[in-house]
This record gives sequence, structure tokens and C-alpha cells, in this order.
Amino acid sequence: MKIIQFIDSKIIFVLGLFLITFTSCERHLSDEAEFATHATTAEIFIDGFEGGLDYFPFGGSFLEAFSVDTDESYTGEASMRFDIPSFGVGFGGATFPSTAPRDLSGYDALTFWAKASKGADINEIGFGIDGNGSKYQVTASNLAISTKWTKYIVPIPDPKKLIEHIGMFWYAEGAENENDEGGYSFWIDDLQFEKLGTIAQPRPAILNGEEITEQAFNGGTVNLADRGLTQTFNLGSGANQTVSVAPSYFTFNSTDVDVARVSELGVVSIVGNGTATITATLNGVKALGSLTIETIGSFDFAPTPTLASSSVISIFSDAYTNIPVDFFNGFWEPFQTTLSADFTLNNNNILGYTNFNFVGHQFSSPTVDATEKSTLHINMYIPAEIPADLDFLITIKDFGPDKADGGGDDTTQQVFFYAEDFEAYTWATLEIPITMVNKNNIGQIIYENINNPTTSSIESFYLDNIYFHN
Repeated sequence: MKIIQFIDSKIIFVLGLFLITFTSCERHLSDEAEFATHATTAEIFIDGFEGGLDYFPFGGSFLEAFSVDTDESYTGEASMRFDIPSFGVGFGGATFPSTAPRDLSGYDALTFWAKASKGADINEIGFGIDGNGSKYQVTASNLAISTKWTKYIVPIPDPKKLIEHIGMFWYAEGAENENDEGGYSFWIDDLQFEKLGTIAQPRPAILNGEEITEQAFNGGTVNLADRGLTQTFNLGSGANQTVSVAPSYFTFNSTDVDVARVSELGVVSIVGNGTATITATLNGVKALGSLTIETIGSFDFAPTPTLASSSVISIFSDAYTNIPVDFFNGFWEPFQTTLSADFTLNNNNILGYTNFNFVGHQFSSPTVDATEKSTLHINMYIPAEIPADLDFLITIKDFGPDKADGGGDDTTQQVFFYAEDFEAYTWATLEIPITMVNKNNIGQIIYENINNPTTSSIESFYLDNIYFHN
């Protein structure tokens, strides 16, 4: 996962100026009035930037990753070149916003030609990051690229949403471990929006198309933006293309708005007791998947940490400043079944897991130097009766000098917890002494349901206040 931050405020200024222009006065319009429209410029980069574009590298990225190459092109005399650093050096990532809003409602896809110096997978690429909420962001993940020029298509989920669009193009690519590709270049040419007319058979989905039932606490929220919002189209080639899409493309519906209601940004607010089912449509097509919320009353928060921040390295806690985390759920295939069910209640963030067999957090950029820390602290809540012969395993993994998972120099420490360590519907405080010899490159914490799938397993649990301290 890439932590993306903007390093320039020009986009926000442009959008702010736009909004001021349209809201500074109110007048009655005659029947003959004509509304101003934005330019319909489709081209982004042909032999250079088209229609006025900016370049904003993401915070923490390799700032010199992008350049214009006049020695390599698909057509014409130039192309966009992206130099991706080797593992451990950083990543390439940036957004290319238009200097003025464009009307892209007449197109159905972003298209481009691309090639690379070697076969690779681009982590994320698409359009819609604009520095002002990115309401209409679209992401194609793990885009396979070869050494031959090939045309790529990123469909627009609902073109009529893009009548004043800023975010023309963005990408994020980097080596995620020592075995991932890095230290290579790729080129993009003839980058533009098109009306192909061959984008067909839309199949939108929420929650990755699954029908999920979850218990939630009154006053809490669930962010659907993190829960598998996708759109799949059949392309003219016959291939299916699935992209991740922002919540604002969807129209959400709740069967009982007195229990749960959904904002345009996909945030489900739990406002009352009862049961409500959340469904959605995208451009008039019913999305696969649903979320049924069953409220279970009020929620008792984990104990508030009292240690000074100077003595803590925090992985996840609202009480401290957290270090960068790659992920809180690795979704490790093919054996992991655990799903995330994170929620926010009264501005307090909670990690939630359901269908639990094992799950892990990873923090590799940087790893944790716990040389001066003695203990790992975790608050854990099991919303069910505790199985009498529960075996719950927590593993702490140090990545070793190469700071890479699985590099051959990893060391681990494992600690078991049992039924007597927990009480149903109550926060447990787990204090784990760090006894491993190597603890200056800790990069993972893994939780395992050893008895799964027996009746002694636990189905779900919550975590908060995960930190190392001395």
C-alpha cells in the first residue's frame, strides 16, 4: 500500500478559485440563458502535455521518476518516461491534474500505449486524483506491462459524472519486496480519453460482490470505500476489465435510514437500533453485494493509554502518532479467510476482523527498531463467549538486516493466549515481553486462530492500541 500525500497546494487553489467563481453571487436566470461549459479536451499527453496540465509527485516518492523522453515513442517524437527505483530506495508516484476543469462526459475510457524495459506489473494506475477529495477516482491494479508497445484501456464507470473533471491521470509503482520488480523504466504515449463505443456489460459490485452481515455499535461508522467497490466491463477485445472505483460513482440505498444511512462518500453511519441492509446501483445497474448491519447497542472503548509518547512506538492508536503501516490486513492468499471490518466510533478508530483464521499487520517502510523497547502492548476485544480451549497465537517477526519479509534472515517470537486470558465482551490488555535476540527490524505482527475451523475458534475480534513501549 502506498501512503499518498500531496506536496503542493496548487490543485486545491485552482478548485477553490473555481468554487468561489460559481458561488459568489446568486441571480435569476432567463429562459434563454445558456450555461457555460468546460473544455472537452481529451488529450493528456501526445508529444507533450495537452490542454494545460500540472505534475505533482506523491509525498515520499522518487521525485525524478517522471521525464519526457524524446528518444522513445509509440507515435510522434516524445513519450512519458517513468524510472522506478530498486527495492528499498522508494517508489514512483504522481498525479497529473488539469489546470482547468474538463468535461469528459462524452468519453467512455482512458486509453494509452505503454511498454517497459522488462516485464512488470504496475501497482496502481488510473485517473481521478485531484487533491480535493478525489470523488471520482478510478484505479486499475497490477497492470501487466511488457517490452512491446501495447494499448491499455481503463473504463470510465459513469461518464456523466465527469462534467468538471480535474484528475487526468495518476500512477503509483514500486518494488514492494526484494523479489518484486524494481530498477526499471516504462513509457506511456498517446495518453487520452476516448469514446470507444465497445465498453459494455457493466457489472458493478460492493464488498467484492459478497452479501455480508455485520454487527455494529450505535453511533459508529463503516467506510465502504475500503470494502471492495468495483466496476467490471467487457472490452472490445472480449476481455473483462475490473477497476476499483470511488464511492461517489455509486448510489447507495438503506432499507432503514433510522438504523443506518450512507453518505455520497460511502460512509455508513449507524444512527439507531435495529437492522438495515445497504445496497447500491452504478449508472442504473444494481451492484452485486450487500451489507446488512445489525446494531448491538453502545460500545465500551479500550482503556486510554497513559504512557508518554516518547516511550512509545505506535502501530495503531488514536492516543499517539502512528508509524507508516503497509497494511493491517495482508489478505494473504490462498489460505487466509479473514476479512476486515474496521469502524470508527466517536472519532475513535477500531480494527475489526471477521471470518477469522489468521491475519497480519506489516510495517516495512521503515521497520521498527525495538532495541530500546521491552514490550508489545495490544488491546483485544472478543464480541462472543470465549471457547474453553481457545488457542490464540501472536507472532512477532523481525525482517533481519535486509529489512525484507522472507529474505532468509528473519527471526520470530511466538506467544500463545488461552481462554483464561480473555473475558467475553470485554477489552483484554495483552502485554507481551519481547524476548527475541534480533528486534531492530521488526516488520510484522501476525494473529492466528490455531483451533480453526473447530468449535473452539473465534469468529471475530477487535483491536486497538497496538504499540511497543519500554
